[in-house]
Amino acid sequence: MHDTILVPTDGSEPADRAVDHALTLADRYGADVHALYCVETHRYGEPALSSTELVLDDLEDRGAAMLETVGERAASADVDCRWTVCHGRPWEEVREKAAELDADLIVIGYQGQSHTRTDRIGSVAERIVRTADRPVLTV
Repeated sequence: MHDTILVPTDGSEPADRAVDHALTLADRYGADVHALYCVETHRYGEPALSSTELVLDDLEDRGAAMLETVGERAASADVDCRWTVCHGRPWEEVREKAAELDADLIVIGYQGQSHTRTDRIGSVAERIVRTADRPVLTV
């Protein structure tokens, strides 16, 4: 049913639940998981030799650390997992990565770190659900 599952993460609690769900599905269907963390460069501009570059480098390092943890969790579940840190707008990068991988499913937390209202879907998840050309499961 699923061969490749894409799971974007920002380290939030809903994203962690999405990772757990993606790993469970991957184990059940023998799928590979690809985890994605996106540094939102549109918030800061493209890096130059400035404090912006330091901020983006720090965000990239944090994202890589999160994704390494996802990889460790996948290994513990005996699931093949690769990961990527990218730069851009998260909803666009998720769609592009899903197309590149020909992912069968995107599993995403229903809201991310910057979302403060628990009764609504986050803007990134909403845009992905609305515009993706493949199934999206929000957790």
